[in-house]
Amino acid sequence: MVDPFPRPTVARESRRDVFVSYLDYFRSRVIERVGALADDEVRRSRLPTGWTPLELVKHLTFVERRWLEWGFRGEPVEDPWGDQRDGRWFVEASETRDEVLGALAAQGVRSDAIIDAFDLDALGQPGPRWEGEDPPTLERILFHLLQEYGRHVGHLDIVAELAGGPRGE
Repeated sequence: MVDPFPRPTVARESRRDVFVSYLDYFRSRVIERVGALADDEVRRSRLPTGWTPLELVKHLTFVERRWLEWGFRGEPVEDPWGDQRDGRWFVEASETRDEVLGALAAQGVRSDAIIDAFDLDALGQPGPRWEGEDPPTLERILFHLLQEYGRHVGHLDIVAELAGGPRGE
C-alpha cells in the first residue's frame, strides 16, 4: 500500500519529517507502480529514451546511495554508478523484480536512518562524490532527492498508464 500523500496542510514535527514523509511517499509510489505492472512490462521500454521501469527503480536506489551514503556520509561504496552501463541505466537479466524493488525498500531504510541521525544543516563529508567542490548540507541533498523523485515518479506514472497499469495519483 502506498503511503498517503504528505499534504502541505498536515502538520509535521520538523522540516526533517517533511523531507522523510515525501521521500517515503515517492519510494512507496515507485514500488507500488512497478509491482503492479505485468511481468512483460517491467523490462520493456515504451519511450524513445529506452529506459525500463526496473531500470528506473534501480537508478533511484543508486541515486539515494550516491547522495546519502557515498556523498553525505563519505562511506565507501563499491560501485556508486552500478545502475549504469555504457551511459544508460542498466539491470542485469538475472535481477528479478522482487530483488530490484527490495533493494529500493532496503535503501529507503538506510537513507531514513542517515536522515534521522543528522541535523539538516550538517555538511556532507569531503570526498569523490563532490568532484572537488565543497560538500552540501543534508537539507540541500534532500531537496535534490525530492526533485529527482518527483520527476521520475511523474515519468513512471506515464509509462505505467501506457503499459495498462494503474492510473491516477
